[in-house]
This record gives sequence, structure tokens and C-alpha cells, in this order.
Amino acid sequence: MSDLQLWYEQSAKWNWTSALPVGNGSLGAMVFGQVDRELLHLNLDSLWARQSQDANNPAAAEHLAQVRLLLMSGRPAEAMYLANATMMATPHRIQPYQTMGMLWIEHEPGSVCSTGDRAVVGYRRWLDLATGMAGVRWKHDGATFERQVFVSAPDNVVVVRMTCDKPGRIGMMAFYERPADAGDKLTGPDTLEFTGQCGAFGTRFHGCVRLIADKGRWVSAGNRLRVRGADAVTIIISAASDYRGDEPAKAARAIARRAVRKGYDRLLADHVADHRAMFDRVSLKLAHTKADKALAKLPTDERLKRVKEGGEDAGLVELYFQFGRYLLMGSSRPDTLPANLQGIWNQALTPPWNSDFHTNINIQMNYWPAEVANLSECHTPLFNWMKLIAHNGRRTAKTHYNCRGWVCHHISDPWGFTGPGDNASCGLWPTGGAWLCDHLWEHYLFTGDQAFLRDTAYPMMRGACEFFLDYLIEDEQGRLLCGPSMSPENNYRLPDGTVGHLCMSPTMDNQILRELFTHTLEAAELLNVDAPMRKRLAAARDRLPANRVGRDGRLMEWLEEYGEPEPGHRHISHMFGLHPGSQISMRRTPKLAQAAKRSLLGRLKHGGGHTGWSAAWILNHFARLHEPRRAYEMLQVLLRRSTHINLFDDHPPFQIDGNFGSCAGIIEMLLQSHDGEIELLPALPDAWPTGSAAGLRARPGVTVDLAWKTGKLTGATLVGDRNAQLVVRVPKGRRIVSISGTTAHRVDAQAVTFAATAGVMHTLKLA
Repeated sequence: MSDLQLWYEQSAKWNWTSALPVGNGSLGAMVFGQVDRELLHLNLDSLWARQSQDANNPAAAEHLAQVRLLLMSGRPAEAMYLANATMMATPHRIQPYQTMGMLWIEHEPGSVCSTGDRAVVGYRRWLDLATGMAGVRWKHDGATFERQVFVSAPDNVVVVRMTCDKPGRIGMMAFYERPADAGDKLTGPDTLEFTGQCGAFGTRFHGCVRLIADKGRWVSAGNRLRVRGADAVTIIISAASDYRGDEPAKAARAIARRAVRKGYDRLLADHVADHRAMFDRVSLKLAHTKADKALAKLPTDERLKRVKEGGEDAGLVELYFQFGRYLLMGSSRPDTLPANLQGIWNQALTPPWNSDFHTNINIQMNYWPAEVANLSECHTPLFNWMKLIAHNGRRTAKTHYNCRGWVCHHISDPWGFTGPGDNASCGLWPTGGAWLCDHLWEHYLFTGDQAFLRDTAYPMMRGACEFFLDYLIEDEQGRLLCGPSMSPENNYRLPDGTVGHLCMSPTMDNQILRELFTHTLEAAELLNVDAPMRKRLAAARDRLPANRVGRDGRLMEWLEEYGEPEPGHRHISHMFGLHPGSQISMRRTPKLAQAAKRSLLGRLKHGGGHTGWSAAWILNHFARLHEPRRAYEMLQVLLRRSTHINLFDDHPPFQIDGNFGSCAGIIEMLLQSHDGEIELLPALPDAWPTGSAAGLRARPGVTVDLAWKTGKLTGATLVGDRNAQLVVRVPKGRRIVSISGTTAHRVDAQAVTFAATAGVMHTLKLA
């Protein structure tokens, strides 16, 4: 057991957001911890209610010019009416991600739990982040019982182990349920198999439940696995779908057979080694006050309750941060689908927002920690899925807009839905794919992987640019405008009182395209290709509308200063250039940074940041603005208002992006590298006067360890993956006086440039 545990003195009591998640990127389970009747809510990342479909609308392109004319004539309501009627995908909705079902594990009456005057004592339910294991332990009738649950990435199975320190005390029964579209049967005394399909048109799946008993005797019957008088029991659960054309039954049985042959001890050892190899890369230690140390002895739900009542708990921040990394490892691994709105953990057939891939902030936020939190391989499912998006998006670009290249709008699924979905007020937004391209470039910056840049990133980035070079239109001022589009999910009010959603060239689109064109141009230069394309991109970038500051000193969200029907809107889309983009900087563009700050404060004044992911985004914004107090306040808002007792983010309801966004935001408070410098402790709050962090990652491929005491940086080491010129900046009041491992042995400045050698530890000496 590690120090990084969520633990409780009671079961989840069938409350899904009290249960504890385990996962390997593809296969997941929620563990509830009831003594007499355990529930594992199972998920498989590829279970969706509809398979591939061509939803492109051939009628869309012929109405594009008319919709644009209406928008540029100040008639947004008419434009949206026409767009809804003619420009949306057909069908315009995607189908949901679905639960795989439930495995119930029931113990014989009286064998493990309270009966009569005999009581369970010493109950503890836990999730150990460092080992990736959940479990429950209790004592009853002179015996200690324990259940442990993990999902192995090396062996692709859920493993449950039930033990007792007294022989012959375990009697149990296991059975499977799903709300619809599934069935199960025994195929042997130790094997239960289940088969289902996600509705009439969705993926087919098959699962195997294998039960291994140490001693005991089988009494399985009907569709229930049952054993009596065992010393210990191991349950192995495998599952597969036809998403990639596999034969689910054949695949699931083969996976289960291999795991059974391997045995529990090797399954456990291989799982823990694989998990720790990733998880242990990063540590965060915040000095604990006496109050913090007292809180650390309390169950997690009690600690969170104290924080929700206004308290502070540095240890809970450490736990919350590492929980974000744990969730990314559990919901996004190489060769899996990317993390959806719930990661992979979903209890329903029709979850909120279909638990889909939302590209107007949510799936991007899921991957904000990937590089900086030293989990770069967790990023790869996003890129693999993007290849499908880019392929399908070419058909959408041609059919809907008569443009080259590829486009993706605000929702998608595992089959690469790219059309404008839902309705025009949120779905007719063509820059989702362009934003996704930002992740390709970031991955290259952190890894320096030239093959990835050449073979994967650049072709997709170039294709996205091709679309917008065709899609943009010139206005009377000579600017290139993007539209119809919107500032995601927000609206505006014209002087005559008309409320509009669709518009031309909202600030966010201009910022996204400026980044896309710049990064693609830089990639082409690095690869020494596409000289004509470089010229076109540079010229188009210069004609995009610039960021503007309004009369009230705020960064403008649209081309004009419109009224705001929802001044506290949850989306802060026009802040993209501040974060995750890098166009707005405290040092390079101080006026725009101040305007962004005014915009954020205005949002908060009117109730903004009221959803989990929105508060997480604002946390990152304030960190970029070097506002440690406000960044810390947003972190407290997340814990106090938007966190369930199992530490899941509460949108509401549960939505996982807030966990990932806040994990990244904590790193932004300690380390930033987006502005051409590696900046140490740029937004350290007073609440963390002393601490250390190790294994954080900075651009261009640098691993950073740092420590501080009484609010001052006391030391740092940097190890680069490759030779590079680095600029390192320390907080005000500190100076770098020497750097080991480089010719710049004696310096005396707040920011220092030096030549870093790959693999060499460069230690900063400070004064």
C-alpha cells in the first residue's frame, strides 16, 4: 500500500460516484465495496450504439453562401434557421457509448458479514493510485477477509481476488446483468460467458468470467457461478467487441485462457510493474501543516468534506493531482480508443451527452496532462483516432463546403463522425479538427519525434490547413473570415435585441487558425517541404482578424462588441490564445494579457466557472497570467463545488475532463514552457510555501525536478532528451548563479540561456 490512497470506512452503497475506478485504457470497472454483495460495473471502450454511417449532407454546400450573407448582413436568427434546415448532418445525432453491464459477486449468508449479534469490524475500502488496485478489507467472526480488484494492461483482464486468513471460509456466487440487449450462460462449472449488442446497429461484444478456487467445491447452476468452502477465489474477466472486425467470442476466450494459465501471482506482478513504470515518473510533495497531518489520518470523504466546508488540505491536493494522472492511464493507453466524456467509466445505456468525443473543449482537455505529466504514450490513442477523423473529414469538407482538406465539428464517435451534429447553435462550428491539430504539434515539441512529425502530424495539419485556405472568405476590410461558425455554445445580442449564435470569425476561431497555420508552417520548414504552401499559410495568417480589446478593457469574443445574454457563460472560448494556445503572454503581449484577465474576472463576477471543466480551464488561465492566488482559488472551487467523494469531477453530472484539466493546471502553477522559456514556479500560491515536484515535463523534451522552501525556489535540475538551447527563468527575487554540465558555469540573472546536452543533468545553483 502506498501513501497515495483514496480510502473510506463504508461501501459506495450503490452510489456510482462513490465507487472506485480501475481501468487499463480499454477495459474498466467501478468497484463498490459492499461486504456481502460486491458490484463491478464493467466497461469496454468500443461499446457504442451505432456503427459507421455516412451522415454527410449533399444539400449543405449550395446554402453556404446564403447563410454567410445573412450573417454578414446582421441577420443571425435567419441564418441559423436556414442552417438548421439545410446544413446539418443527416442524421445529425450520434449514438451513445454504453455500459457493458454488471458482474455481481454475492457471498453466502453469514459467511463474510454481520448476522445476528456478530458484526463486521475494521471495514476499509480503498484505491491505491500507485499500484492501480482497489479493494475492501474487513473482519468478521474472528477472520479477516479481503477483496482486491485491478485491470491488467499487459493481460487485458479484470482480476478479482478474494482471500480469508481462515481456511474454507469463502462461499460465493457470481452472475452477470445488463439492462438490455445481452444474455449469459454457463459454459462450464468455472466459466460464465455473456454476449450482447449495443442496440440493433451497435457493436457486438462477448465476455468471459473464469472463476479459480483454491480448494472448495463447485456448485454452479443455471447461469450462476458458485463455489463453497474455498480458501481463496480469483475471478478473471475478459471481453472483446467487433469494433476492429474481431470475432468477439473467440478473442475473449483466448484472452481469458492466457490469463488463467498465467495465474494470479504473475498477473498481479506484471500489472503492478507495468502500472508503476508509468505512474512513478512524477511525484508532488507539498509540506503539510499540523492540520494537514491530522487530516491525512481521515478517510478521503471526510477530508473532502472538511475542504468543502472551507478548510485546506495540501495532502488532498497531492492525491487529487495524482488521481488525474491515474485516470488518464486508466482510460487512454496505446491501441485503445481515446478517453471520452467519462473516460471509460459509464453506468448507462444512454449517458449524458452520449459520453461521446466533444471537440469544442472536452476531448482536448482530457489530454492536457498527457505531455506535462509525463504520460506521453497516453496521448497516442488521440492521434490514432484523428487519422480516422482526418480521412472521413475530407468527405465532409467536400460535401458540405466544396473545400479540399478535412474538417471536424463539435461531436464525434469511434467511427469518425465529422459532420455538423446536434443543431446549428452548437454544431455548425468547423474548427474542432484544427484544435485537435494543436495536440499533434505539442506531442512533437515534447518528444522531438521526427518520424511522427513527418508521417503523422504534418499530413493531418496540412490537410486541416487546406480546408481553411478554401473555407475562409475575404471581407470588405481585406480580412479572411471563418464562417459560419460560433464561439462554442455561447450567444450574443445585437443592438436591436436579436440574439445570435452563428457568426463570422469569432475570436477563438482566429486564434486556433493562427496557431494551426503557424505550427504547420514551422513543421514544413523543419521537414524542408511544401515551400508554396508555406507562403500561402504565412499570407493567410497575416490576414486573420487580430485579437481586439473592447471599450471595457476586455478581450473581445466576437468581431464586434455585442451584448452578452449570458455574461457568466461556462465556455471561455476567446481565451484559447492564452491557454492552451500561446498567443497571449504576460511578457510578449501584456496588454492582451490584462484584457484576458479582465474577461476572466467578468465571467467569474457573473457566475462563470460553475461547471467542473470550466473551473479547471480558468485555473489554467490564471496560472498563465501569473496569478497564483486566483489559480489556487479556482482549485479550491473545484474541490469544494465540483468534486464527488470518489474525486470524480462533477460537471454536473460526472464528466472526467475537469479531473484532467485541474491536473494540468496544478503543473501550470509550478512549471510553464509555452512561451519559449522554461519558467519555474510561475504561479506558486502562498498555500504551498514548501514542497517539491519531480518528473514534470517541459518543452522541448526536458524533465524537470524542482524544490522550494518558504515560497522561494531552492533548487532545480533539468535533463533534456536531446541537445537544445534552453532558456530557464526563475521567480523574481532569485538569480541563477551557475548551471552544472554546461559551459555557462558562472551567470547571474533571473533568466539564463545555455546549451543543454542530451541525457546530462543540469543543476541550477541559486542565490
